[in-house]
Amino acid sequence: MRSILLSTLLLMGGAAFASGLQVSPVTLTLSPTQAADGLWLSNTGDNVVNAQVRVFRWTQEGGEDKLTPSRGLLVSPPMLQLPAEGRQLIRAIRAGAPPSGPGAVQEAYRVIIDELPVDTQGKKGLQFVLRYSVPIFVQPAGAPPSAPQLTWGLRRDGDKAVLEVANSGASHAQLADISFTDSAGVRTAVHPGLLGYVLPGAQMRWALKVPAAAFGAGGTWETMTNGTTAQQIIPTVDSPR
Repeated sequence: MRSILLSTLLLMGGAAFASGLQVSPVTLTLSPTQAADGLWLSNTGDNVVNAQVRVFRWTQEGGEDKLTPSRGLLVSPPMLQLPAEGRQLIRAIRAGAPPSGPGAVQEAYRVIIDELPVDTQGKKGLQFVLRYSVPIFVQPAGAPPSAPQLTWGLRRDGDKAVLEVANSGASHAQLADISFTDSAGVRTAVHPGLLGYVLPGAQMRWALKVPAAAFGAGGTWETMTNGTTAQQIIPTVDSPR
C-alpha cells in the first residue's frame, strides 16, 4: 500500500510539469539482527530530479502523529540527483542497539523524501514537487514479533462520528478499508484505502465522513489491519461531546 504522499504546487504560470520520482518499497521493518536496509528511488521522467532525504522519530500523542529529528536511524545519501531513467539506493542504517528488555516495543521512524524544485529551462507553469513519507519500524530484541492489541470505539461529536483506536500491543497496526454494514444489510464504505497507523502504546482518532446517525441502529464493522480483513466490535458512545 502506498505510504503518505503529499504534492506541493509551486505557482509559476499556466502549464504543468509532472515529476517522475518514485520510491520502493513503501515501508521497511528491520529485525533485531538487521542493521540496515534500503529504499530505491527512481526517476521515470524526462528531467533531472533532485531530492533531499531526512529521518524523524515517529511517535503519536493526543491522537496525532508527531515527528522529531532523530539520530537513531541514519540515511545515506541525504542529498541526491537522479538523471532521467536513473535509480539510487538509499540506505537506512540503525545507529544503535534495537529496543530490548522487559516491555520493549517496536520503534517507529519516518523517512521524508522531498523532491527539490529544478530549473525548467525558462518554461512557465506549475511544477509538481513530491514528498514521500516512508514508515520504518525497528523490531525489539529478545522476542518474536507480536500482533497489535487494538481497542476500538466510536464517539459522537455533534452529528459527526469519531473513530478511536488504542494499541496496547508491541507492534504497529496499519488500518485500511473501513466499512460498516447496518442491520438491514446495507454496506457503507466508511473509509476506502489507508486510514492510518496506530503505534504501540498509542491511541489515534479519526473524524469519519459518514454521519454518526448512520451507525445508531448498530451493525457490523469490517476493517483491514496489517493486510488482513476481519470484523470488529466497535461500541458507540451516544452522548455528544
